Amino acid sequence: MGKKINTLLFVIGGTAFNILITFICFFLFHFLYARFFQAILPETNRDWVMPLIFAASIFVSFLAYRTLIKIIVKKVDMNKYFDPIFGNRGGK
Repeated sequence: MGKKINTLLFVIGGTAFNILITFICFFLFHFLYARFFQAILPETNRDWVMPLIFAASIFVSFLAYRTLIKIIVKKVDMNKYFDPIFGNRGGK
């Protein structure tokens, strides 16, 4: 496969991974809230819980994606297998 196809597959795979991790974190955090915190919190404070769970799941998925990318960059020569997405950074 060419570099362009590798780059496209890498971006699609990374996006799918990020979305999957976001959903998993969202359901996990929602389960933990329902199991442990719903009975403790007063009913008036429950309005801000869902946005907080959503934001926390996005943040955790971002950290997981960033960690995975760092591991991949250390193990794989990115210039050998992938095209730059936004072109060359250096001037000619």
